[in-house]
Amino acid sequence: MSEITLSVKGLTKTIKSKKIVDGVSFDVRKGEVFGLLGPNGAGKTTIIRMIVSLIKRTSGEVYISGKSVDEDFIGAMNEIGAIVENPEFYTYMSGYKNLLHYKRMSRKEIPESRIAEVAKLVKLEAALQQKVKTYSLGMRQRLGVAQAILHSPSLLILDEPTNGLDPQGIREFRDYLHDLARSGVSVLVSSHLLSEMELMCDRYAIIEKGKLIHIETMEETTAIQKDLQRVVYFTTNDSQKAKEVIEEFSGQPVSIIDAAHISVTTAYESVAGFNEALVKAGCKVYEITFEKKTLEDRFLELTNHEAGVEES
Repeated sequence: MSEITLSVKGLTKTIKSKKIVDGVSFDVRKGEVFGLLGPNGAGKTTIIRMIVSLIKRTSGEVYISGKSVDEDFIGAMNEIGAIVENPEFYTYMSGYKNLLHYKRMSRKEIPESRIAEVAKLVKLEAALQQKVKTYSLGMRQRLGVAQAILHSPSLLILDEPTNGLDPQGIREFRDYLHDLARSGVSVLVSSHLLSEMELMCDRYAIIEKGKLIHIETMEETTAIQKDLQRVVYFTTNDSQKAKEVIEEFSGQPVSIIDAAHISVTTAYESVAGFNEALVKAGCKVYEITFEKKTLEDRFLELTNHEAGVEES
């Protein structure tokens, strides 16, 4: 069994008799990136705030690396690094001096060499001696992660970590998280950017109206399901001829997209036969691709929403 870094059991938050979060339970395994998804007002941020004890739980239990937040608060909190709001720093100080300041504040004993380690991990070595006021937004986010992992936590919690970042900054940030996960750190991340979460997460949970409605691995979401009908795209040298060949071979309707591309809805197992028929008929087949279900498709399927999600 995989080692569990975070275990949330029956997490509930009630405000004025209204359940904002209702009996949410999930685990985050060691070295995985776990995403929290949900429509506006679903309760994602409330869940995160309860985990890090920024707000009180009405009921439920939280364990960090086996330590109960109720029974060993200091021990459990020492295992967490978090960015719940935008990271704030002393802008007149260098990145190094900011990290040194946080090192001195930590309850854990942190060697000064750890500052260089985390700076290297988030690729800030070259800018560590610069004042934070000269940093770009992406650099400040990276410094925020460096600060959050300075005390070597087993769990990193991030709420909307890519807000305001440009595409390059988002990609770099995603790479840092994957590096962290490979080093054994578990990451719990909440974001409204579904396309980004698809690339970032190993597993995800969907929260709707305060309840956890689904947990799935990203691999399960995007995998081609062989027992289902899927749209298949063929790239050939002659789409009209390819259409005729497949329709004659299978009796299934084929759509011409352009001079080189056709599409057909069929079972996974039929594709090899289609390809063989095309080649025997003299058609050159350059590419065969399957229409894959995306995280957005899965999210909308489960929540019945027609628009993207926003932060709660």
